[in-house]
Amino acid sequence: QVQLVESGGGLVQAGGSLRLSCAASGRTFSTYAMGWFRQAPGKERDIVAALAWSGRNTYYGDSVKGRFTISRDNAKNTLYLQMNSLGPEDTAVYYCAAGRYGSSLYTPRLPSQYEYWGQGAQVTVSS
Repeated sequence: QVQLVESGGGLVQAGGSLRLSCAASGRTFSTYAMGWFRQAPGKERDIVAALAWSGRNTYYGDSVKGRFTISRDNAKNTLYLQMNSLGPEDTAVYYCAAGRYGSSLYTPRLPSQYEYWGQGAQVTVSS
């Protein structure tokens, strides 16, 4: 079992940056594909970025390509999301998630493909 705790959210002005962290419990973090999702009020939970368990493949949603970077530090059992050039449209609750897959390059993109979830971190971007 994996427990996930997000941190690093907050209020930032448009054009600014934030880095989210997701601390994972357990000794098997390195064997999980990881993802970041976000959900704005009244909207569905959408994929932001995904990272294969090997770290050798990534996926980014169209709206964040070129602005956000997903990464992991297996020694620290931590997943990161570096967010640059933030805009009001990025305002949402951000969730990290973990799912176990055999393929070293698989990047799950649907919420149903993830088994474990964090509690979420609010990111608010003011215009």
